[in-house]
Amino acid sequence: MDAHDIAEGRARWQRRYDEARKRDADFTTLSGTRVEPVYGPPEGADVPGFERIGWPGEYPYTRGLHPTGYRGRTWTIRQFSGFGNAQQTNARYKMLLGAGGGGLSVAFDMPTLMGRDSDEPQSLGEVGHCGVAIDSAADMDVLFDGIPLADVTTSMTISGPAVPVFCMYLVAAERQGADLARLDGTLQTDIFKEYIAQKEWLFPPEPHLRLIGDLMEYTNRNIPRYKPLSVSGYHIREAGSTAAQELAFTLADGFGYVELGQSRGLDVNTFAPGLSFFFDAHIDFFEEIAKFRAARRIWARWLRDVYGATSEKALWLRFHTQTAGVSLTAQQPYNNVVRTAVEALSAVLGGTNSLHTNALDETLALPTDEAAEIALRTQQVLMEETGITSVADPLGGSWYVEALTDKIEAEAEAIFARIRDMGHDGSITAGILRGIEDGWFMSEIADSAFAYQQAVEKGDKRVVGVNVHTGSVTRDLDILRVSHEVEVEQNKLLATRRAERDNAAVKERLERMVAAARGEENMIPSMLDAARAEATLGEICGALKDEWGIYREPARF
Repeated sequence: MDAHDIAEGRARWQRRYDEARKRDADFTTLSGTRVEPVYGPPEGADVPGFERIGWPGEYPYTRGLHPTGYRGRTWTIRQFSGFGNAQQTNARYKMLLGAGGGGLSVAFDMPTLMGRDSDEPQSLGEVGHCGVAIDSAADMDVLFDGIPLADVTTSMTISGPAVPVFCMYLVAAERQGADLARLDGTLQTDIFKEYIAQKEWLFPPEPHLRLIGDLMEYTNRNIPRYKPLSVSGYHIREAGSTAAQELAFTLADGFGYVELGQSRGLDVNTFAPGLSFFFDAHIDFFEEIAKFRAARRIWARWLRDVYGATSEKALWLRFHTQTAGVSLTAQQPYNNVVRTAVEALSAVLGGTNSLHTNALDETLALPTDEAAEIALRTQQVLMEETGITSVADPLGGSWYVEALTDKIEAEAEAIFARIRDMGHDGSITAGILRGIEDGWFMSEIADSAFAYQQAVEKGDKRVVGVNVHTGSVTRDLDILRVSHEVEVEQNKLLATRRAERDNAAVKERLERMVAAARGEENMIPSMLDAARAEATLGEICGALKDEWGIYREPARF
């Protein structure tokens, strides 16, 4: 790009920056030096390929979605939390919000994630252990008691039974008196990554996609601010993928959901802004920054050139980040505070829209109150003390960062081509489904995970406290333990609710939901009615399993 074009771009950015709302804050260094909101090539410079870097708030959004960067609005502090029963988790939420958290992110226990009730035999010993137990809308009432859902954005990390859990969330909001049309939040719902990495599915892929399509239609029509899909790379990376695989598999899944929306006759300019993303921030600092920058650029180009989006917001890739759980070590766990801070910094320098920082004890158990507070304060120190919110994309133009960004983008494009080739019709969706059926994604991730583990065991990749600097004076941590009484009390409560509800109404509404599943009508209204009658999660999912069957992954050797 020649000097004239660069100067025009800077002038465009300046106009948009001047018109945008900015925070009332001190944008100087610790020594009092005033800093500019963005930096670019010196006046009169020719920079070949600068159109791929550009300016913040301008296509291809490599440097961020907004001309102001974090001067306009800082990222949302959204700590992922949930344990025990709804009452215990409600207390943790109030602690986090009172300490400065900006939104909620719900962690569910394993029975809930698998669409089972707490009293099912398969739930034994798992209730409340990796998140909060939710059996019906009544649990949602308790979970958000005293927390106005009309005013707080809520993210829910669940995919297989995401739609019935969403219906229970809507019922809780109704009971608070909230205007459902004004709710704002995010539901993960990303079933592709379950088949690829996390393995928490209920049905074969096609029925899941049916439900997701119904959800997209329903929120697009009735709850326009709500984001019905958070396409997740986090679990793909935690399973052992490389940064480029995480990026490519995640964006390919996103393209598949775009194709799903378009197959439903939805306007990409209307529904694409409701798609958000969820990435891992791993420990390789610059590689992660490059990954985030490449993600925005790829998404914008594909939405415009492949899927025909014309509105700016449809081209925006908005994403939440969580620091890498898999990078935490049980050995010398206080080192995890340092790892988390570095990973969080990479997410912020990569332009994340919201962020969760892991606690130092999460490799051992769910976080204690003290560990959760340290994780929260990590974000607040970065936000309030370091000056990184003063300048948009401060590493833009770095030879290393730009080269890494280009390299990861090229690797991702090669993977997209491979996925398309696997499909029968050249679509991303067909390629994803074939890759799931053939075990291709699982094999690719397994190979990467194996290569990394070999490097650690050989000492080529060093992990402090594990294969280098192993001596320590630290003692064992006090960890959070979820009492067996949580399961006992949850099951008693569930039995009481079943006895007190109108069971005939539950049966009738479940039958109506199954009838909707057999036809082509949108299933959300009938499922919402079942949730209002206190149908349980296991009853809703069980009725649909009877209709649609379950999915078993083929054995691979």
